[in-house]
Amino acid sequence: MRADVFDSSKRSAIMRAVKSRDTAPELAVRAAVRALGYGRRYRLNGGGLPGRPDLVFGAMNKAVFVHGCFWHGHDCKRGARQPKDNAAYWRTKIERNRTRDSASLKALRSAGWAALVVWECETRDANLLARKLGAFLSR
Repeated sequence: MRADVFDSSKRSAIMRAVKSRDTAPELAVRAAVRALGYGRRYRLNGGGLPGRPDLVFGAMNKAVFVHGCFWHGHDCKRGARQPKDNAAYWRTKIERNRTRDSASLKALRSAGWAALVVWECETRDANLLARKLGAFLSR
């Protein structure tokens, strides 16, 4: 393991700047949902539901999660990238995230909710994103 190139206060500031809500992928999903005509039908960050979905369509019993590829261990190029520094910590953390995500989806589905996971890499193609969200929301 290599030593960190930043001192602890600088590393702390960098990590504090990593956003957990209102990220670019989340904003892209919200824009696509609005363009599909569902703009007034959702709530953000469903605190009362398992996993706290990013968008909750209460009347439709549907929830949308927007996952970062790295943080949630997607199988795309960015998600498959393994950090070189502190690798054991990151492997464990990402595996914990995946386990928690799986449990949240299972709990939502057993409570009668339909759930969709949109990956960060999928938000880069607006047409693909609109088709995926449209198919999910129109069911």
